[in-house]
Formats: sequence, structure tokens, C-alpha cells
Amino acid sequence: MTEKGEKPLAQRCLVAAEKKLKGAALNTFTKKCERDAAKSICDTAANEKNLHGAARTSFTNKCVKDSIAH
Repeated sequence: MTEKGEKPLAQRCLVAAEKKLKGAALNTFTKKCERDAAKSICDTAANEKNLHGAARTSFTNKCVKDSIAH
């Protein structure tokens, strides 16, 4: 569990199989998990680059967009 009592991202994304989601619900859930995973990775990269403010936001948004597109 994370600081806020939430399950780690990987465990939350496995919930789709447990809940037997299908169709649009599965698609939406999967896309959100992908976006959340990419944002987490991109936030870490922004921290490593010591980015702040608008530069951090721009970097993170582009990084997430690029990660999901591939």
C-alpha cells in the first residue's frame, strides 16, 4: 500500500480482471491505468531533471502523451 492507503498502481490495474470488466468499461479502465503509470514514470523523470513550474508541466504532459502513443 502507498502512503495514502491505496494499492500500488500495478495491483490497481489488475482489478479489471477481478471485476470482469468488458467493452467500454474495460477500455476506459485500461486507458486510465496506462495514463496513471506513464504519469508516475514521467513525474520521476521530471524530478530527476529538476524541472519546476510550467517546464515541469509541459515536460510531463508531453512525456505522458508520447508514452501512451507508443
